Amino acid sequence: MALLSNVTVAVLLLVFALSTCWYINHVCVHQTRLVRSDYVKQNKTKAQERLGDNPTKLQNNTVETRGVLPQSFKEADASREDKCTMAPEDRFDCARDRLLSQRECEERGCCYAALPESAGPPWCFYPSLYPGYQMGPLTPTTRGKEASLTRASPSHLPRDISALHLEVTEETAGCFHLTLKDPSSQRYEVKLPAGVPLTRADTQDVLYSTEYQSDPFGFVVRRKSNGRVIMNTTVAPLLFADQYLQLSTALASSLVSGLGEHYTSLLLDLNWTSLTLWNKDMAPHADANLYGSHPFYIVQEEDGSAHGVFLLNSNAVEVMLQPTPALTWVAIGGILDLYVFLGPDPQSVIGQYLQVIGYPMMPPYWSLGFHLCRWGYTTTNTTRHVAQRMHNATFPMDVQWNDLDYANKDRVFTFDPWRFGDLPEMVEEFHKRGMKYILILDPGISSTSPPGTYSPFDDGLKRDVFIQNATGHILIGKVWPGPTAFPDFTNPETRRWWKDCIREFHSKVPVDGLWICSHEGTREETLRPVALLLPWHRTLLWSVDRRRQERLGAASILHPW
Repeated sequence: MALLSNVTVAVLLLVFALSTCWYINHVCVHQTRLVRSDYVKQNKTKAQERLGDNPTKLQNNTVETRGVLPQSFKEADASREDKCTMAPEDRFDCARDRLLSQRECEERGCCYAALPESAGPPWCFYPSLYPGYQMGPLTPTTRGKEASLTRASPSHLPRDISALHLEVTEETAGCFHLTLKDPSSQRYEVKLPAGVPLTRADTQDVLYSTEYQSDPFGFVVRRKSNGRVIMNTTVAPLLFADQYLQLSTALASSLVSGLGEHYTSLLLDLNWTSLTLWNKDMAPHADANLYGSHPFYIVQEEDGSAHGVFLLNSNAVEVMLQPTPALTWVAIGGILDLYVFLGPDPQSVIGQYLQVIGYPMMPPYWSLGFHLCRWGYTTTNTTRHVAQRMHNATFPMDVQWNDLDYANKDRVFTFDPWRFGDLPEMVEEFHKRGMKYILILDPGISSTSPPGTYSPFDDGLKRDVFIQNATGHILIGKVWPGPTAFPDFTNPETRRWWKDCIREFHSKVPVDGLWICSHEGTREETLRPVALLLPWHRTLLWSVDRRRQERLGAASILHPW
């Protein structure tokens, strides 16, 4: 009996001990959850303060009085733990160049927090208020304002540029323009098409207000009507080195489109994705950079308004998207030349964008008809037979095309004397039947023909129109005709040479349009681009208006945009 009593007491003591342990553990977990909950609330509050989506705050922040953000914006005395405490989706990658260990990450002054269960957020990320550029006073100019930016200590990038020049311009009521460049060294800047109006807007009519954080430098663009933040670059540091330019911004919503040319859905995926802008001769498929580069995106805001942002830069660009929502531009050269379009609706955004880059050419009426084209029409007789079969089957057909099959040894501005020897006669036959004719024209020029036998290359050499390498020799790639030279269309003489080549060819073959293709500087054997040939994006059609030949010298080049 005594033994049973002792066992009972032991069991009761064991149950009591286990209950006590369970209670203590439950309290600890509960307190941890409370701390985490407070952190999330606190983090959201800080994020809202940084974005400043508060219309009442805008009242004392008009365009005329905009200036440096208040001192409360800074947290210079915050501990390292506070600076590194942020939600995973708010992290901005501090190790885009290579994989870093925790020690290497912290040597950069960045935060390290592993997330083994997540493949998206970076483990090495920038702390809040990472040391960067300091902005001097904004001074007025004839076109807006300017300021100097200086970096007290170098970043982790090689050949860091320690001093920058900031210029802001109110282009129009709905267009804000900001540039950041190296004042001590000339870097390539994309020139806009001639004739694009650039007139300073009346500050009373502008649709935006701006604010600037001086240290570290950042800026905020708001929609003036409701105070909504359109851009906020204070979320991550500005980096500017010889071959690495980086600028991040928070986004007004997750409804982002643009950044072509890519095979994606209309709305871009912001779940830690990236898009490469670097022209490549590649059949459309997902997760690849394609023929053209359009560093422009449009955001649909919660109330139905829209705005757009355009980075005028022709270097290779990578755009990182993250669910904050936020976006990071990275370019390997040039300058940061940003245009912000305030809309306020999508159609207005596109109109403001076209005011900057230039309007597309109005297509000839016939080009809106039914066209037939493919690689493999190997002779004029084959091409005639295809067109005749279409007519025999009563299929509507307005325009016949030929791919590069027609060219002699794949050299443009020629036609094969055996397979396409009667090309001019075939084109005239199509014209008599009321049809139009287009053939392909690749700007890459064969460089291996014997001197005096291929005038496009011979004349191009004399007129110095081809892209050169660092040693001053012509840059040679390999495309369809083999070793190939690439015209430098940023040179005005190149454009005159190009027109002369087209005019001479058109005098022999009276085509109605030219299919401009493969002008992204692709190397055929590697499918990797070697140069950006044109100071504009992909051109689809060059058109000859036969009624205006006399006035325009037989040729009218498609508008470069």
